[in-house]
Amino acid sequence: MLGSPLVERASRQIRLTALGENFVARARKILLEVDELDDLVRAAGGPLAGALRFGVIPTVAPYLLPDVIKAFSERFPELELQPRESVTGSLIESLLESQLDMAVVALPISEPALQEFALFEEDFVLVRSSDDAQKAVPSPEKLREMRLLLLEEGHCFRDQALSFCEMKRADPRLLMEGSSLSTLVQMVSAGIGVTLIPEMALPLETRSARVSVARFSPPGPSRTIGIVWRKTNPLAQQFMQIGAVVRKVGQLKRGDIGFDR
Repeated sequence: MLGSPLVERASRQIRLTALGENFVARARKILLEVDELDDLVRAAGGPLAGALRFGVIPTVAPYLLPDVIKAFSERFPELELQPRESVTGSLIESLLESQLDMAVVALPISEPALQEFALFEEDFVLVRSSDDAQKAVPSPEKLREMRLLLLEEGHCFRDQALSFCEMKRADPRLLMEGSSLSTLVQMVSAGIGVTLIPEMALPLETRSARVSVARFSPPGPSRTIGIVWRKTNPLAQQFMQIGAVVRKVGQLKRGDIGFDR
């Protein structure tokens, strides 16, 4: 029908031709615009309703998501929530491909096609063995000399912690990796090393672990939590309303566990 092939066949694989790649790119753009026509209708229809596909990074989801979902059900009763937990890179890719409407992430993202809306900041705290509770809080230089436990590659929290310690690359002699903050804290409890976790994770992750928690002297490590969405999405005003609800939940949780900021 097009007069030229969209794919080329090799012995064990099929590849897109140059025309095929261009065709797929344009088709994706058309599908995205169709999705946003639906969002345009929703934006003009008053209170936000219908499906909301939103992503949350793993270092936020277990600690904020249950309260956020409850708050959404009260504030937006007609909203059908479809949450997804994944690392930042995967969420951004899904946003750009219109598989998600918005995402809760650590800012900045610095993706030209996405709009960022900051919600709140939180500090990172040091988790170490309870036997070390009376020791001085180590400086970033001292942390580089300790066995530092961090999340595996792909987690933005890992990169933020390495940045604070001024470690561009992980020294295998000093660093061990875990798949979750729970794993890291339990490893610390077993005396394997020390780790950093965000403040919102404290109540859940340290309640059954034999660890002590220490705060860094200012300026210590921290992150900004916010939401992002495609700039072309006509639901921007509704997303900002959603962001305000997430911000309120975050502020309440920070107050409940004695956050200073």
